[in-house]
Amino acid sequence: MFILALALAGVLPGSAAVAAPVVLVEAESFEKKGGWVVDPQFMDIMGSPFLLAHGLGVPVSDAVTTVKFAATGTYRVWVRTRDWVATWKAPGAPGRFQLIVNGRPLDAVFGAEGAEWHWQDGGQIEIKQRSVKLALRDLTGFEGRCDAIVFAADAQFTPPNRDPEMARFRRQALGLPEKPEDAGRFDFVVTGGGIAGTCAAVSAARLGLKVAFIQDRPVLGGNNSSEVRVWLQGARNKEPWPRVGDIVAELEQDNRAHYGPDNKAELYEDEKKLAVVRSEKNICLFLNHRAQAVEKDAGRIAAVIATDVFTGRQRRFAARWFADCTGDGCVGALAGADFDMQPKGRMGPCNLWNVIETGKPVAFPRCPWALDLGDKPFPGRGRGETKPNPLHLGGWYWESGFDRDPIQEMEYVRDWNFRAMYGAWDALKNVDKVLPNHKLNWAAHIMGKRESRRLMGDVVLTKEDVVGARQFPDACAPTGWKIDLHLPDKRYESGFEGDAFISAASFGNYPMPFWIPYRCLYSRNVPNLFMAGRDVSVTHEALGAVRVMRTGGCMGEIVGMAASVCLKHDTEPRAVHERYFTELQEIMRRGVGRKSGAESSYENQGEPKTKRASVPKTLSPPPWLSSAGPNLARSARVTVSGSRDAAQYPPGLINNGRLDVGDNALRWQSEAEVPHWIEFAWDAPQTVSVARVVSGFCNGGGKVIAPIATFTLQFHDGAEWRDAPGAAAQGNERVDWHATFAPVTSARFRLLVTATQTNISRIWEVELYHPKR
Repeated sequence: MFILALALAGVLPGSAAVAAPVVLVEAESFEKKGGWVVDPQFMDIMGSPFLLAHGLGVPVSDAVTTVKFAATGTYRVWVRTRDWVATWKAPGAPGRFQLIVNGRPLDAVFGAEGAEWHWQDGGQIEIKQRSVKLALRDLTGFEGRCDAIVFAADAQFTPPNRDPEMARFRRQALGLPEKPEDAGRFDFVVTGGGIAGTCAAVSAARLGLKVAFIQDRPVLGGNNSSEVRVWLQGARNKEPWPRVGDIVAELEQDNRAHYGPDNKAELYEDEKKLAVVRSEKNICLFLNHRAQAVEKDAGRIAAVIATDVFTGRQRRFAARWFADCTGDGCVGALAGADFDMQPKGRMGPCNLWNVIETGKPVAFPRCPWALDLGDKPFPGRGRGETKPNPLHLGGWYWESGFDRDPIQEMEYVRDWNFRAMYGAWDALKNVDKVLPNHKLNWAAHIMGKRESRRLMGDVVLTKEDVVGARQFPDACAPTGWKIDLHLPDKRYESGFEGDAFISAASFGNYPMPFWIPYRCLYSRNVPNLFMAGRDVSVTHEALGAVRVMRTGGCMGEIVGMAASVCLKHDTEPRAVHERYFTELQEIMRRGVGRKSGAESSYENQGEPKTKRASVPKTLSPPPWLSSAGPNLARSARVTVSGSRDAAQYPPGLINNGRLDVGDNALRWQSEAEVPHWIEFAWDAPQTVSVARVVSGFCNGGGKVIAPIATFTLQFHDGAEWRDAPGAAAQGNERVDWHATFAPVTSARFRLLVTATQTNISRIWEVELYHPKR
């Protein structure tokens, strides 16, 4: 990827006139992210996604890209960043990083000043060649962040730092159009890719609607994804509507490990959710797109405007009906829908984390910028006679933001969660001097939210309705979770009043299941807006019973069904209740699942099965393999474009000869975003005429799914890479792919992957052969 310099002419409000070249490099557009992660959670507030050095105290690998300048010369460098602990006047500036230009670091250290997002001056630099390699080098592993980099030929130019001026500057510098491009016309636009949104999109698509499905992450599932790692709770497939919940059952995982290092990413089966959605021909899925605006016409939503997280390009999604499944009620709020929000004492978000035993001593640095917990109690600490319990670290009760604005202050809250985690681990390792062989293993940088806006419908469900078992004539979605509300745990609040970081749950009983009325699932004042999930029409107290994800998924199924009734009669969601509810009930009776979820219901849906299904350990070998001769890949040196986690999924797994498709830990995993490549090199040329690639993901049911989709075997002819004729696949669905082709001789071969189902390549083995004829 080359990022071209553009000459911006004229005057930007709040900035100097620009007549000389300006190069804008968005951090999230770096070709190789290295160990940095893309964080779009706060782009509505601070203006953009950014790269985060989420290393848990270990510096992450460099993010690298190449920039092509329009002209050489002297440029002033600006980097948009912040010292993330300066908000609390904490010492130490843990988020420090460097900008490397053609292998040489600038003198400035970034992320060491300023509590707010701002353009930090990096000084002047001489650009001597038009093609320039940039790298972001993390210095600490402690959450450094970079939004963007500007090179300005005019030494007096300062990039604007506030919208709308900054947004205009970004568009012009990147050559983006002023108006969003047309993404198409749809029947139904679903925004928000959690369980509720996924069920709404699939339900509507199976009932014949053309659906645009917008999600701001690379995976689906929301809190039930590998990024957040929260299990499904609530109810599905209950009488008198046992087919409501069938899609939830299709998405649900068979295995779980709620606490500690056993709570691994692969348990959440991100690939399975994506495969379910991508199998629906009526769904157009737009991952990594964040809804940021709406257009209205006569009080109705006409279109949603979403921004591509990586490119900044905006797209317009026009439709007849819309569903807000964002959790935060984002689309509804943009459209002027009535909403309520608890002013104080809300449930807060978590950033779950865990630690792991390594078998050898692991040091951890002092963190003077973290929460000072040296003399404070916290879950898992143990003092005196009590030993520390690592499984009590980083669980659901490590929660904050109870009195913070759940929209405007979320970066503050997420970072407070980080400071609590690092402060606790510092206290254990360096004050108590316990758990010497443990290290921080994983922490979510994406928040698991519980409560924010609640969009108001024709019925606002109350605690009294739930506890009193009120029976609504339009009952449609079941609950199966107590009224569960979280507030600060008084045992740990001292010294942190107003910003507690440990919660206690208060449970209220009621007769279960309670059936939520349909009138909670559409807006009372935006006539073509549905909602499903935790942003539906309930009070704060009632939210405690309905906010969990099985129940939210059932709401999504109902919304998709109701949208099909709207399509049939060309009407609005309210009319489904007033005139066509018996038609909706008939669809509820039939269900929209591929099979009845009731058949796979757990005896107690609060405790899913933990026994691993039987998984085939090997694949049936292709017939030619017995006479193929040696696997030449075994003796090759392997290099890759980038690994998701080189320690956990090293490139050496690709050619180690261990082909066990029942063990996901034996696969190499690429970093996110295609293209990916794997190169095989030998000291002497090798002749290859057969290639075999085994890829994908073994889900909890023992089925191997989601192989890499489009790829080509290439060879290097001494000057450039060339495709090996007949050694390519497009739209591949075979886990065990192999091809025979005309012999090719080279000392270097490369597998180039340009499409996968999840933007990540997951490969057990690549084998290369040249059978003797």
